[in-house]
Amino acid sequence: MNSTTMAGNWKQMKGKLKEKWGKLTDDDFTVLEGKQEQLAGILEKRYGYAKEQAKKDADEFYRNCGCCG
Repeated sequence: MNSTTMAGNWKQMKGKLKEKWGKLTDDDFTVLEGKQEQLAGILEKRYGYAKEQAKKDADEFYRNCGCCG
């Protein structure tokens, strides 16, 4: 998914992110808006995930969220 697609579906995606990862803050969502690659780093910070696990979970979320077209 590209940044344009992500930005266009941001409201739907934000709701799904909140459902899956409730510890994400408004500041996290500000960072994430339109920047798919930032999610793994935020998951590392908020949840203490290892880098590999955070990347895997972020990639899986984007593949399966249903808001990417």
